Amino acid sequence: MGPLDLVLVMDADTIMVDDFLERAISELDDTPDLDAVGGVFFGDSTPGTLAQLQRNEYMRYGRDISRRQGRVFVLTGTASVFHADALTAVAESRGSILPGELGHVYDTYSLTEDNELTLALETLGARLLSPRGCRVRTELMPTWRDLWHQRQRWQRGALENIGMYGITSATARYWMQQFGLGYGVLALFSYLALTFLAYVALGVTTVVLFWALVGALFAVERTAAVWKGGWRARLLAVPLVIELGYAAFLQVVYVKSLIDIATGRSKSWNAAKVTRTVA
Repeated sequence: MGPLDLVLVMDADTIMVDDFLERAISELDDTPDLDAVGGVFFGDSTPGTLAQLQRNEYMRYGRDISRRQGRVFVLTGTASVFHADALTAVAESRGSILPGELGHVYDTYSLTEDNELTLALETLGARLLSPRGCRVRTELMPTWRDLWHQRQRWQRGALENIGMYGITSATARYWMQQFGLGYGVLALFSYLALTFLAYVALGVTTVVLFWALVGALFAVERTAAVWKGGWRARLLAVPLVIELGYAAFLQVVYVKSLIDIATGRSKSWNAAKVTRTVA
């Protein structure tokens, strides 16, 4: 395989839409120092409230990518196109600069191979992009149980990956993202606990005008972010409380992942067990 060849990697549950490949190849051809292009994913048409919550989440992710002018969080495994020489550089750096075994593009011990490969490429100084026009449609989790297993894998994999790489210029923003998630957990559950204790002590819930206005502005912003998703997306965003419950669920996943890592619990890729135990 020559250095100018391109490699497409995608998930089996994903469909490339419109002119994904044409756009990705055009980006790589037009930008000589660009090493890989990742897709911006959105949810499929799975029915139900849980599916719509995931669609809303993915729409906001796509909006964030657009605001960052395509700067990637993760070269998503849903669909990404790589220059072959970038993957060769990763394989040649495994076991020295990068974690993993020499000659392997992927670190097979990682639960989130797309996230780990992104860190590997950024550690080597690669330039990565997720153009807004490179869109892919991916499968949504139909049940809370399925979503729990999926997000535990994503969250634990992300935490373990940055743990393997340590704090570097390539991982700094990922560490900040995880600290932000931790702060979000403390803030949300502290607010809920204090609200409950105040109600128990006083027998009444006091509404403070300032915080009511802040909540209203927050609801407007969240609704605007999913406006193009149609009335179902807006209906879930407006009252806040439904998506607040969804956020709390994801935060419980975050806490569970931290506990599993701290206690050395065996990790799994959905139903398939991974043999290595993280101490």
